[in-house]
Amino acid sequence: MKIYDWHIAPNPRRLHIFLHEKQIEVSLEEVGQADLTLSPDFKERYPHAMVPMLELDDGTCIGEVMAICRFFEDLNPEPSLFGKNAKERALIAMWENRANEEGMLAASELFRNTHPAFADRGLPGAPAAIPQIPELQIRAKARLDRFFNKLNQQLETSQFLAGPRFSVADITALCAVDFAKWSKVEVPEDHPHLLRWYAEVRSRPSAKA
Repeated sequence: MKIYDWHIAPNPRRLHIFLHEKQIEVSLEEVGQADLTLSPDFKERYPHAMVPMLELDDGTCIGEVMAICRFFEDLNPEPSLFGKNAKERALIAMWENRANEEGMLAASELFRNTHPAFADRGLPGAPAAIPQIPELQIRAKARLDRFFNKLNQQLETSQFLAGPRFSVADITALCAVDFAKWSKVEVPEDHPHLLRWYAEVRSRPSAKA
């Protein structure tokens, strides 16, 4: 099996952190190009045109980072990053989904509607040109502000986002916070609990790797 990768992109980073935490090694094939596009060969092979993508030995293609993580979680259940019981799994799934929808997607909305290289790529994986909408950056910044507030409130009483243990929810939230920095949006200084958590999770070997 192998993973089609774009090492600088936020979603592949989520998978890299997950695999590092699990101590799983998988062959990688870089498909990102210097002009911030995906290689034509990859897009022909995988018309969904998004990374990461896991190709199994039988040719099955699995896209979407959390689907890939769940595949490896089932094969390698320890350390658990999706939860050990029904309650943990539900809380982790809830917070991972919030981190993705309210953090990752907001950061993506801001980046794709402001960066010059994405002038006609307003949506990921779209085969046709999707022009930027400058007004969306206002909404994206408001979404990120709300996201930071929600995380700061949750982390006031919880060491990690979904409880006492590091999980995929923390992975997605970390990558969302760092993705926002691509557009010069930082965690506000008056969010002490979020800043405490951020310092802790970004110092993990997996985050640095």
